[in-house]
Amino acid sequence: MVSSSLHRRAALSVTLLALAACDVSEEQEVALGEQTARQIEAQLPSVEDPAVDRYINALGRSIVRVTERRDLAWRFEVVDSRSVNAFALPGGFVYVNRGLVERAENLSELAGVLGHEIGHVTLRHSVDQMQKAQRTNVGLTLVCTLTSICESGAARVAINVGGSALFARFSREDESEADSAGIDYVMRAGISPAGVPAMFETLLAERDRRPGVVEAWFGTHPLEERRVAETRRLIAALDAGRVEALVVDSPEFQEFKRRVQALPPPPEPPPAQP
Repeated sequence: MVSSSLHRRAALSVTLLALAACDVSEEQEVALGEQTARQIEAQLPSVEDPAVDRYINALGRSIVRVTERRDLAWRFEVVDSRSVNAFALPGGFVYVNRGLVERAENLSELAGVLGHEIGHVTLRHSVDQMQKAQRTNVGLTLVCTLTSICESGAARVAINVGGSALFARFSREDESEADSAGIDYVMRAGISPAGVPAMFETLLAERDRRPGVVEAWFGTHPLEERRVAETRRLIAALDAGRVEALVVDSPEFQEFKRRVQALPPPPEPPPAQP
């Protein structure tokens, strides 16, 4: 067990250090995602419900199929935390918190979040950030702080609220690109893109009411009113008839949401250690 753990840590360290030396191939990107996912999931409280898992993966893959990187081994998971967040690892590992699912009013809102996170992967934003971090010698520290690679007590708290600082804060340019990609992807998957700005408005309103609940999201996803306006502008420029014909909600989504809401309370994050 110890040697296996050390092997995984060494493999992740080698992959991370390779980022500093050269451009990252798709093979390296996937290896980085797989290794990081193993470390994170050792601490991450995932929802263990086959129906929930089937639905989130079916929805995610219905969007992935229309992307230019459909060949990645995509995996989607619901994190058992009422904190509102979603994040993606290089190589196609996408996580969405239970708290975000519970706040989504309809299918298009959850699909918009998944489309956005899928966009971060297809555009390689996460791996690009890790490359930049490596060039300033902080990339390994970031991953070390947020996974069991360093056995950090603070790391376990961060992971248990859904990877609130998994990578450096996305730039406004990255977020804009992921928004645009997400709108395109959900439309091509037959789902209304109106859920993208609608979910943003929900998050902004939640920040005013209970800022601690959405702290994880805002820690890595800069979001202001002008970003909502920009996504609405992008949608308004599309063919109105085509947009109106797309799916906004479904009975399957509402059943999925009810199932998530009926789950036992999520585990409490472990206390921070010095």
